[in-house]
Amino acid sequence: MTLDDLDRALIHALHVDGRAPFNQVAAVLGTSQQTVARRYRRLRSGGVLRVVGMTDARRLGQVEWFVRLRCTPDAALPVAQALARRPDTSWVQLTSGGTEIACVIRAPGQHAPEALLLQQLPKTPRVESVSAHCLLRSFVGGPVGWHGRARVLTEDQIARLTPVFQPAPSEVDIDGDEQLLTALRQDGRVTYADLAARTGWSEPTVRRRVNQLRGNGILYLDIDMDATVLGFHAQTILWLSVRPAHLVTVAQALAGQPEVALAAITTGPSNLLAKVVCRDVDVLYTYLTEQVGRIEGIEHLETAPVIRTLKRAATAAGS
Repeated sequence: MTLDDLDRALIHALHVDGRAPFNQVAAVLGTSQQTVARRYRRLRSGGVLRVVGMTDARRLGQVEWFVRLRCTPDAALPVAQALARRPDTSWVQLTSGGTEIACVIRAPGQHAPEALLLQQLPKTPRVESVSAHCLLRSFVGGPVGWHGRARVLTEDQIARLTPVFQPAPSEVDIDGDEQLLTALRQDGRVTYADLAARTGWSEPTVRRRVNQLRGNGILYLDIDMDATVLGFHAQTILWLSVRPAHLVTVAQALAGQPEVALAAITTGPSNLLAKVVCRDVDVLYTYLTEQVGRIEGIEHLETAPVIRTLKRAATAAGS
């Protein structure tokens, strides 16, 4: 599917606020509500994008882990597909020639993901190694979305679309919100009427609860889309070893670059992870040599090109 300037503006608008009403988006973009709705339906039905409601793991007492599994060539795809079916995984990708799997798994704070994975993965020597890196601090990615995705709106347009919520309590009990959060995870733009029908609550109660969860930071909206549609065909995971004194500085430097969709400080010998999205391998080469290569404090860099994505956000790719 070919995207034009209005499509890209709509994507950026939804990145700012995934639940922004179409009449508000239309007013900001200078077009009609019908046109915006029609464009969104086209992108949604064409599998280009979905708005998804995600929860902040840390605020729910969970820990996110970046997990690397090395497999024999014949096992990598079946294992990756098994991981993609798990409700606690996201961003399941085949990398490094198709023999390594990278994924994100959420686990209760007291559990290490190696144990959880190995209890359920087939007991086979074809899984040669499993390593896990605990996410300590995210600088871009997750609640802090990738600003290089389709940044075409002006600062004034962004300000007009940025939602403002009433101050919410710092601690919010989400017991009883399972149906609400499940529905938003499936479709972040599901109507309040549909949410009311699924939860048994009134529409004003649903609206108030969604805004409370968003204002508290527990719920955030993300755009789940294939970067190749925007013309990005070279996606690579960077595993970096950075001197501790430079760790935050390097993470901030990477987070400010439009090529970086994720930058996070982690545990392990590779203490900083980044996901880089470029137009092609030539642009990737230039980025690595002229931008990453000039950042002081990086002692070691390992690149793992993404061969195939089996799951984005919280949904299997293509579903």
